[in-house]
Amino acid sequence: MTASHPRIPLAGVIGSPIAHSRSPILHTYWLKTYGIRGYYIPMDIASDDLAQVLHALPRAGFVGCNVTLPHKEAVLALADMVSDRAALIGAANTLIFRSDGKIHADNTDGYGFIANLHQNAPNWAPKSGPAAVIGAGGAARAVVASLLEVGVPEIRISNRTRVRADALRAEFGARIVVYDWVQAGNMFEDAMTAVNTSSLGMVGKPDFRVPLDALSPKATVTDLVYTPLKTQFLTEAEAAGCTVVDGLGMLLHQATPGFERWFGHRPEVTEDLRRVVLGL
Repeated sequence: MTASHPRIPLAGVIGSPIAHSRSPILHTYWLKTYGIRGYYIPMDIASDDLAQVLHALPRAGFVGCNVTLPHKEAVLALADMVSDRAALIGAANTLIFRSDGKIHADNTDGYGFIANLHQNAPNWAPKSGPAAVIGAGGAARAVVASLLEVGVPEIRISNRTRVRADALRAEFGARIVVYDWVQAGNMFEDAMTAVNTSSLGMVGKPDFRVPLDALSPKATVTDLVYTPLKTQFLTEAEAAGCTVVDGLGMLLHQATPGFERWFGHRPEVTEDLRRVVLGL
């Protein structure tokens, strides 16, 4: 490798399965838009091969990668450095391969979640009242951590299996209030932010059946599901007069910090990008 022929930077997304991922479309669009010589590819890697592949990637010219299911927790143990956010959430979605070969793990899901709300609900005021969160899985952890960080006074959580919601309360503290699943509808009362972090309402998954009668029209409502783009949860919230924000923006915004670190340019989330990622 000579100075006149620097290596073309490579990045990608690791998961299994991975063919459904929209990340290659997203990053390739940015690479073309900003005229950057680089590539971003999907990599279907089995759990047994994860460690071996990760340590080989920097030597192959990779500058970093995204990580999705089922590897988001496992990569923490394989990284040389873990950001505070990733440690708190217990998962990483973004890896940066440093020039000395060390692997830095970060989690940008919470950043993407908040940036999406600020972009698409400019009047959203997180400190103005409680947030109601459906679900207590990995995505919920990122959402809860980021909501606490921006000053939401109380976060109400309900999950089909209560023990997972209780675990979040044990970890994140007194600002978390757990509601039984049969009482989930009650947590929307006077909530100013409402979030579905579960797979309910996603194509091929069970319907979203939590009653939303208690939703205030002043609430900002968002769904992490983006297939379909306008879920039943969002449709009902919109009918109640709420400001609704679809989940695609979170996917787009969580990608920006990684792209900037890998390719040296801060990308923008635009309407054109949305259309390309949606295949329109």
